[in-house]
Amino acid sequence: MALDQRGHGFSDRGPDFSREGYVRDAAALIAHLGLERPVVLGHSMGGVNAYQLAARHPELVSALVVEDIGAEIEDDLSFCLAWPHRAPTRAALVEQLGESARYLTDAVREYPDGWGLAFRPEDMVTSVGQVNGDHWDDWLASDCPALLVHGTRSDTLTEAHAEEMAARRPNTRFAQLATGHTVHETDPAGFAATVRAFLEGTVTEGR
Repeated sequence: MALDQRGHGFSDRGPDFSREGYVRDAAALIAHLGLERPVVLGHSMGGVNAYQLAARHPELVSALVVEDIGAEIEDDLSFCLAWPHRAPTRAALVEQLGESARYLTDAVREYPDGWGLAFRPEDMVTSVGQVNGDHWDDWLASDCPALLVHGTRSDTLTEAHAEEMAARRPNTRFAQLATGHTVHETDPAGFAATVRAFLEGTVTEGR
């Protein structure tokens, strides 16, 4: 089950892009679906959402899988404000997005007035501004089993920081794959095998 997070595409724009809003959405989805303490997996900002959910609602989460994001975050997406709002064709939009287009394939949409993205870049800038900061307290607040997956070529999470996260939080496994930030996309088979081994070796045994 995948949560389409506020401002990310198919969902409506949220009233805000606060940390509380994202965590509240995740908790509401679990309640709506009647899930009993699911394993929660998140990539990048979704990983922060996952471990903050576990910190604030430990009764809702049985285990965590956090993909390539740290406990201290300082990111800047202001460059995306230069992306076009609309373009006459899909090809024109992709051309204007430049190098960023390869990350946005699933976000391209056709609208009555042309081609554009499923989200508003200004919302993403606001969202990232809210997630920046020191989240060590949240990372260390829960003690459920956790898997931290790090891409060794990531430009978002350093190896030293990932190792510190794994060392400081009890009941945490650390895995590395030879990828960049989007581990699941670059090496889907390796990522799936890593997560499956964690689930089979930790969660199903109740440790």
